[in-house]
Amino acid sequence: MNGKIMTFFEDKGFGFITDENGENRYFHVIKVQNPEMIKKNAAVTFEPTNNAKGPSAFAVKVLASSKYITIANERIKISSIKSFNTFTKAVPMKAEVDKENTVLSVGLLMNRIRPQSVDIPQTTQTLRMLAVTTFQNATHTFSEHEIDMDETIKVLKNL
Repeated sequence: MNGKIMTFFEDKGFGFITDENGENRYFHVIKVQNPEMIKKNAAVTFEPTNNAKGPSAFAVKVLASSKYITIANERIKISSIKSFNTFTKAVPMKAEVDKENTVLSVGLLMNRIRPQSVDIPQTTQTLRMLAVTTFQNATHTFSEHEIDMDETIKVLKNL
């Protein structure tokens, strides 16, 4: 079963894991295969069991955290992230083509008839953006249409 270490009392040698069903399970450091890797929010695998006081876990293994983070299919090495910031950007709204009422003439298609140019004020929308800068001076920019902005920022803050 998979879970995440929610609390660990180092001086007492025990803590609690929240499993994939949301249930809190007691664990003791002697039941952990790699106790040097125990830390809050670390991902773990374990065998579920019950003791006299309730749900517990044994054969706990702390999973090594990834060296990379993937944001919108962009793989970025965590140790190379220099900074990140959010900003807003006004972008043009995409006009949808009214396919039902569109009439094309052969002349228009053959570029003999030029459509009249009409100055239509273009509407814009404001998007939240995230910029991640690496030590190699590469900047990766993502919009709120590509990623869950709040969740991604939360993950970046916890790195």
